[in-house]
Amino acid sequence: MLLTNTEEIPGKRITACYGVVSGSTVRAKHAGRDIMAGLKNIFGGELKGYTELLQESREEAIRRMKAQAKQLGANAVVNVRFSTSSVAAGAAEIYVYGTAVTVE
Repeated sequence: MLLTNTEEIPGKRITACYGVVSGSTVRAKHAGRDIMAGLKNIFGGELKGYTELLQESREEAIRRMKAQAKQLGANAVVNVRFSTSSVAAGAAEIYVYGTAVTVE
């Protein structure tokens, strides 16, 4: 499954368009990670627990979007975009969407 954030794939021709496909996940870290992140806010530095959380969330959202595209018969998703939002205290949503297509 090809994924791209461009509208076309150089060297490929889009032969079918199946519409918008998407994937999302809402995740939260446990309280221990939140406490450590709070301490990091005081001293500075990367919040590795949250970095890992976002990476895992992106991968899951992409996996779900790919599954939806595959179910439609697509072999690529073009114009892929990401979005994130806070849905509750300590929980965030990663949302990914794009256009499912067949390319040759």
